Amino acid sequence: MLDDTLKSQLQAYLGKLQRPIRLIASLDGGEKSAELRELLQEIANLSDQVSFDESGTDARKPSFVIAREGETTGVRFAAIPLGHEFTSLVLALLWTGGHPPKVEADVIEQIKALDGDYHFEVYMSLSCHNCPDVVQATSLMAILNPRVKTTIIDGGLNQAEVDARQVMAVPMAWLNGQVFGSGRMLVEEIVAKLDVKSDEREAAKLSAKDPYDVLIVGGGPAGAAAAVYAARKGIRVGVAAERFGGQVNDTMAIENYISVLETNGPAFAAALEQQVRHYEVDIMNLQRADKLIPAEEAGGLVRVQMANGGVLAARSVILSTGARWRNVNVPGEQEYKNKGVAYCPHCDGPLFKGKRVAVIGGGNSGVEAAIDLAGVVQHVTLIEFADQLKADAVLVSKLKSLPNVTIHVNAQTTEITGDGSKVNGLGYKDRVSGETKHIELEGVFVQIGLVPNTEWLKGTVELSRYGEIVVDAKGHTNVPGVFAAGDCTTVPYKQIVIAAGEGAKAALSAFDHLIRTPVDEAVAA
Repeated sequence: MLDDTLKSQLQAYLGKLQRPIRLIASLDGGEKSAELRELLQEIANLSDQVSFDESGTDARKPSFVIAREGETTGVRFAAIPLGHEFTSLVLALLWTGGHPPKVEADVIEQIKALDGDYHFEVYMSLSCHNCPDVVQATSLMAILNPRVKTTIIDGGLNQAEVDARQVMAVPMAWLNGQVFGSGRMLVEEIVAKLDVKSDEREAAKLSAKDPYDVLIVGGGPAGAAAAVYAARKGIRVGVAAERFGGQVNDTMAIENYISVLETNGPAFAAALEQQVRHYEVDIMNLQRADKLIPAEEAGGLVRVQMANGGVLAARSVILSTGARWRNVNVPGEQEYKNKGVAYCPHCDGPLFKGKRVAVIGGGNSGVEAAIDLAGVVQHVTLIEFADQLKADAVLVSKLKSLPNVTIHVNAQTTEITGDGSKVNGLGYKDRVSGETKHIELEGVFVQIGLVPNTEWLKGTVELSRYGEIVVDAKGHTNVPGVFAAGDCTTVPYKQIVIAAGEGAKAALSAFDHLIRTPVDEAVAA
């Protein structure tokens, strides 16, 4: 099942095990059980620290537990964890075997100190690039704290269970029988939701930090580039970000970043963070900015108040908060979000296998989504408001060649309908005839562009009518000492390579501001 190269790599990893582990399988006579048996036997054959048996009695078949020798409980996979989840499998093996995780020490202590009984059930798909973060986070929690139990469930392999629980988007985590959260979540974020006093402690920790020379708000390509360029000047730099990598984490394929022939979003985001950390930048993850206080109002330093109440101070600030998926804003969208309304075809597409779906949006994102989904679902209907598709000609040609795709242009989406628990259709108006129509389907994928994450800046920084931060050619905003870069600004063409260049430019402008501003004035209390 594993090729020779993968076996060789896995054998090297298993050499890091510090104690023996068991793979305990619950199998039946089915084809998938046979596949899982083959995989687990191959893993066990690669290390004398790993044993395999079929003594499991779990109701989910096929499934297996990774347990310490002499124990029968641990992280359970109701899955054949290949694809995007192979790394999750390797890490679960290593962590169970005593290899230390690359997680901050205070987070590990938080996990160990959790006081309560927690049973996570995490639904994922093997093609989902956001799922591994949740899978790995909850797996680590179960390994570190015996009161935490985690079961990882492949939605495609357990379709009846997915249908019964109406799981229509992944990753989705259930906790003690109730929905806990959906979408990408880091281990720090999950622990913070369980540890009710974590916000208070985190706010105090942020407020106690010394002022930065450059504080960057946002950790996407623009923020990462700004951090690298600023840190190389030998000054004190901090990055406060909701999630490092930003929107890049939700991008499947990146094939146009110069010098990188091909990569994927999560890998690119990880590389950004690795380079920023190389320059010893103070990265503060899971931090959402709530208010900007200009220096003239805050005693000489620009201050950024975070959502948890903490306040960071700096001689200069670079805003690189990026953008998020734009909502179509019709009745039913919010009601049925994650119940048939989705925004990531790569993540959630497998959950709609054999079903009918619609894609709203005829740009590159929408057409690419429709092409991807056509290979999985029964039928795709693409809805475009304009009189023609706006995607690249090669993509439009490919889409039109697919037999299970219907395209409607001049179509205005008016509503997303459902039965109270899940989507059952989409309404649209023909903009030429004025006729209102309804399509019966099970899923709707919204792909209509981005909206800048700048609401918190209204009334402080000049914004365009689209909510973008107005910047000049050097990244200056209208607030002294405050600069901006990337998709949140008025700079045209929202592309990774452009965001990175703008981030570098903003950092150079911020440094120029610093060397021209007397220190005693800038830091006056």
